Amino acid sequence: MSTACTILLVEDNQSDVFLVERAFQKAKVPHLLQVVEDGEQAVAYLSGAGPYSDRSRFPLPLFVLLDLKLPRKSGFEVLEWLRRQPAIRRVPVVVLTSSNHIEDIDRAYDSGANSYLVKVADPIAVAELARAIEQYWVNLNQQPELG
Repeated sequence: MSTACTILLVEDNQSDVFLVERAFQKAKVPHLLQVVEDGEQAVAYLSGAGPYSDRSRFPLPLFVLLDLKLPRKSGFEVLEWLRRQPAIRRVPVVVLTSSNHIEDIDRAYDSGANSYLVKVADPIAVAELARAIEQYWVNLNQQPELG
């Protein structure tokens, strides 16, 4: 894909945000990474509400990288909300979280997650993860057009 697209990162830990941003840069993933810090901001961004109403500045994302442990509204709540929105319910959601508990994995998939990835702290591994995400979710995955 030659044109940049938007990826929404929903992450409250600034160290993890830095690591993901750096990984996408090192992997030369040419996409705009929009970052929100909590579940309520994610809902506002996805619905185009409040400060996110300008879709030229805050376009709908090609997919969402979603942490589960978030303030104000959990990642599970964001995911469940998103899947109830007719206009955007098919936006792919890749859960990127520190939890490897089977209960969280099952709940995420039951709530509509498209993929579940466990965070790693190694920058090289994160860069490989960024390349893999870009390769599959941007280049290979066929998605419906969103209105």
